Amino acid sequence: MSPDLLLAADVLSFSPGRLGATTGALLGLAGVIIAWRALARPTSRPGPVPAVVAGLTGLLLGGLVAATAEGGLGTGNGLGGAYVAVLTGLLATALGGRAVSRSRRTG
Repeated sequence: MSPDLLLAADVLSFSPGRLGATTGALLGLAGVIIAWRALARPTSRPGPVPAVVAGLTGLLLGGLVAATAEGGLGTGNGLGGAYVAVLTGLLATALGGRAVSRSRRTG
């Protein structure tokens, strides 16, 4: 196998960029789950506000990793995970915002 066909980063290595992107993606995912539950059951706890906070935090963390990443996808800098963190953060923020507005209308 030629060296050109190998990945630039080891699959098992965990760089600071990958750690930040993974943390952001998990925060965004947690925000989506909390917001989904708040939309399904408006009286459920913890409510929609933590979903918005988790979504914004994941969005900002993913954006930070994407902005400071050197190189492209597959270089081990967490750029792919940063894109996932931005998307899940956006989704969590949007769903959480909808749940907040719904809770204010019904409450």
